[in-house]
Amino acid sequence: MKSFIQHGDCITVPAPAGGTISGQLYKVGAFVGVAATTEAAGDLVVLKLNGVFELTKISAQAWAVGDLVYMNTGSRSLTNASASGLVLVGAATEVAANPSAVGRVRLNGASAPAAVA
Repeated sequence: MKSFIQHGDCITVPAPAGGTISGQLYKVGAFVGVAATTEAAGDLVVLKLNGVFELTKISAQAWAVGDLVYMNTGSRSLTNASASGLVLVGAATEVAANPSAVGRVRLNGASAPAAVA
């Protein structure tokens, strides 16, 4: 197949403002992924766009399996509560207690605005 380029589970992008820290979640354009390396802003970084990751969440929330997970793009904190200004990044794969600092999330690879009722 001559048109195939790559599998697309990892993509190389310029690191966002503030740079990246390996293992943390970042949004670059519509892509949302976990940085493979620590890089300065503008340097190239590989983002892992899919898979399950243990990521920082709002501690005072309980998550259920399958809850949609949203990111505040300013603080990069994760929440299961949809609100204006947040972006959908994936779904919880395990229960996360209240309180707990982390939750396990299966990433979608691309962001979507949170639906607000």
